[in-house]
Amino acid sequence: MQIEIKIDDLSGFEIADFLDEHIQDMKAVFPPESKHALDLEGLRTPEITFWTVWDESTLIGCGALKTLDAEHAEVKSMRAAASYRGKGVASMLLQHMIHEATQQRYRRLSLETGSMPFFEPARTLYKKFGFECCAPFSSYKADPNSIFMTKEL
Repeated sequence: MQIEIKIDDLSGFEIADFLDEHIQDMKAVFPPESKHALDLEGLRTPEITFWTVWDESTLIGCGALKTLDAEHAEVKSMRAAASYRGKGVASMLLQHMIHEATQQRYRRLSLETGSMPFFEPARTLYKKFGFECCAPFSSYKADPNSIFMTKEL
């Protein structure tokens, strides 16, 4: 594998298809009132930095940081391609995003993920990197379908 992580402007057809697959997966798992995944337009805002992960010319992952305030950012849109899951892509990307958040002088990273078994690998990954369960943050409300996690930087 020749892996490269790069900032993405969300204009390529590959990322549009990749994110559409992500949204469809979330719709299949979450009831509509509990779906917090951002679509392409939702990710094209100034407070979001978006990265894609490539194995040469193949898009294999993505993730974003959304600024909540000067000291707090949210991890959004973490996804690894199905054929690359379990191969360290998500770990590599999350490590990169934590490093970038530290460089940007954030003091806390938080995230929302699902409470269903489908999301157990994601929750395990976040715990491995020091995220702990927390109360809802930002504009989130308590939801039995969501687990909220945070990490002090």
